[in-house]
Amino acid sequence: MTIHDNLTETYPDVFTPETLAALAVMAPLNNRIKAVMATRLARRTERQRTKTRLSFLDPDSLIGGTDIRVRDAREGNFDGSAIPPDLQRQWIQGTGPAAKPNAPVESSIRNVAYALLSGADGWMFDGEDALGQITTMSLDNQRNLKLAIHKDPLFLRVAEQVAEEMNRWAKSFLGRATITDWRTQLDFTTKIFRARGLHLDDRHIRAADGVGMAASIVDLTLYVVNNYRALQEAGSSVVLYLPKIQTAEEAGVWNELLSTLETHLGLPAGTVKVYVLIEQLEATHQLMEIRAALGRHFVGFNTGRWDYINSVSDAMAWDADFVNPNIEAITMTYAYMRAYEDRVRRAVNTPDRNGNVALWQGGMEPNIPVGSEAGVSASMQKAVAGAEREQREGASGKWVAHWKMVHIVRPVWESIGDANQLGRSFPRLTYTPADADSLIQLEAAPTDIRGARNLLSVALQYGNAFGQGMQAAALKPADFFGNDDILYLMEDMATGEIRLSILWEWLHKGAVFTADDPSVGVKTGDLFSKELFLRLLDEEYAKLLNASDKDVFDESKTTTLPIAREIATVYVLSETKAPWFIDLLNINLNNTDLTEAQRRVALYMNTLKSEGRRITQNLDFT
Repeated sequence: MTIHDNLTETYPDVFTPETLAALAVMAPLNNRIKAVMATRLARRTERQRTKTRLSFLDPDSLIGGTDIRVRDAREGNFDGSAIPPDLQRQWIQGTGPAAKPNAPVESSIRNVAYALLSGADGWMFDGEDALGQITTMSLDNQRNLKLAIHKDPLFLRVAEQVAEEMNRWAKSFLGRATITDWRTQLDFTTKIFRARGLHLDDRHIRAADGVGMAASIVDLTLYVVNNYRALQEAGSSVVLYLPKIQTAEEAGVWNELLSTLETHLGLPAGTVKVYVLIEQLEATHQLMEIRAALGRHFVGFNTGRWDYINSVSDAMAWDADFVNPNIEAITMTYAYMRAYEDRVRRAVNTPDRNGNVALWQGGMEPNIPVGSEAGVSASMQKAVAGAEREQREGASGKWVAHWKMVHIVRPVWESIGDANQLGRSFPRLTYTPADADSLIQLEAAPTDIRGARNLLSVALQYGNAFGQGMQAAALKPADFFGNDDILYLMEDMATGEIRLSILWEWLHKGAVFTADDPSVGVKTGDLFSKELFLRLLDEEYAKLLNASDKDVFDESKTTTLPIAREIATVYVLSETKAPWFIDLLNINLNNTDLTEAQRRVALYMNTLKSEGRRITQNLDFT
C-alpha cells in the first residue's frame, strides 16, 4: 500500500503498527470490492439500456459469492445473531461526525462530547455521508473516536466543559438539566460507527497496484483495530452501520471483510455487529437475503428517507412515466415509501433457524429546535408525531440529527417503556409482481415552481458546504433566510443527491406542473424545460451570492460555491445520469479553482460515457 503525504507520521495514533498490519491483511479484498462495484455499475447501465425494472431473485439460485440458497434465506434457514445487551434498547440513536473541518483537536472532539452526553441510547459516529472529507478529516474522525473511547484526559476535559453548556441549554429550553453526572453519562450511549460504502475510495491510501483502496476497508480496519479492546473492556459491543448496500452479494462482501478482520485479530466469529442502512431500492428486493449473507454479524435494519428516494429515482431513470413530485411531498407515508417501510419491518421480524429476530431502527428526524417560538413549536410537534407513527408501526427506535432533539423525541418510547419491539408479529414477506409494483408506486402530489426552487437552492448550498468540509450542514431554501418560523434542517450527502436527481428527472422526462406561477409565467400543465431550469438556477444562485455570511460563507462565494453550481449544472443537464453526485464532489475536494473543476467534471462525465467507468480515486494523490 501507499499512504499519502507521510500520514503515518502525522497520525501515529491512528496508523499504529497493529492497524498497519491489519490493513495489509485486508488489502487483498480490495480486488473483490472493485469487481463487485464494476458489476453494480454494469447492471445499472444494462437496466437503463433495456428499460428493465428491478425484480426479485430466483428462489432456487444462490446468493452471489455465497453458498446460501435464496429460498433458505427467505425462510429463515440461516444462523443469525442474538441482540447484545447494549443494543436491546436503542430508543434514540443520534448521528453525526466525530470531527470538524480545519479545527484543532480540542475543538474538533467537542462533537464526540455532545454525542456521548446527549442522552441518546446510541450514537452513530459517521465516517460517510455526514463527515467532511477535505484535508485529513477522515483521520481526524478516527483519532477523536479513539481518544473518546479510551477516555483520554484531553477528551475528559472537553466533555466536562461541554456538559455545562448542554445543561445551560436544557434548563432554558426543557426547564431542567439533562446531565447530573457527566462522567457517568459518558458511559450511557452505545458507540456505533458508520463506515463508508463499498462504492467509495479512501483519499489517503492506494493499493499496491496503484488502484484506490476501498474506503470500507480503511474505515472498518482503523475503527475496529484501534478500539475493540477498549470497547470490550467497558462491556460494550463493537457495532457498525453499513451503508449503500444494494444486493445480498454486496452484503456477502461485507461479511468477508468482517470475518477476515475478526480472524486476524483472534476474535470469535460474529464479534462485530452491524446494522444495515436500507437506502437502496434494490436492497428492498433482497432483505432476507442480506440478513442471511451477514449471518451472525447482523442485528438490524434502518429505514432512512433521502438516500432511498434517490435510489428509486435512479433505478427508474429510464422510465419516462416515473416522475417524482416535490421532495416535501415524499414523506415516509408516501406510496412507495410505505411499501418500503413495510417490507423492512416484516423482514426483521422473520426469525432465523434459532428463533433470532432483528431490530428495526426508524428514520431520521432532521429538525433542530432553533428558531422562532412558533416555528420551533410547530416543528417539534411534527417531530414527535413522526416518532409516534414509527413507534406504532413497529420501530424499536429512531434517529435524530442533532443532540438537542434527543430529549424531545425519546419520551415517545419512554412512555411505552418496552426496550424494543423485537418479534412483533407481521406477515412474512411475499415476492409477487404486486409487491414489486408497490415499491415504485407514485401518488398524486404537487410539482410546482416553489418545489423546484427548494430543490435547486438546497442542492447548491449542499455542494458548497461539502466543498467547505461540512458534509452535515444546517440548511434551508434561500427564500426563507431570515424567516425564523422556517427552521434549518440538518442535511447530509443524500440531501444534495436526491434534489439533483429529481431535477434531472423533471428535466429529462418533462415533469408537468400542477400549479400556476405568474412569477415565471408557468401555467398548470406546462412542462419543466431546460430554459426554465437555467433561469431558476440563475435566480437561486444570485440569492446565495447576496446572502449574509451566516447563511453562505462570504469566502465560499468565489471558491466552492461556483464549483457547486458547475457540478449541479452538468449533473442536471447531462443526458447520461451520473450514478453518484458524491463522485463529482469528491474529485473536487480541496480544489477551489473553477477552471480546474470544470476540467475534472468533464473528465468524469466523459469517462462515464465512453468507458462506463466511475472516477473514484483522489486526483491529487501523487
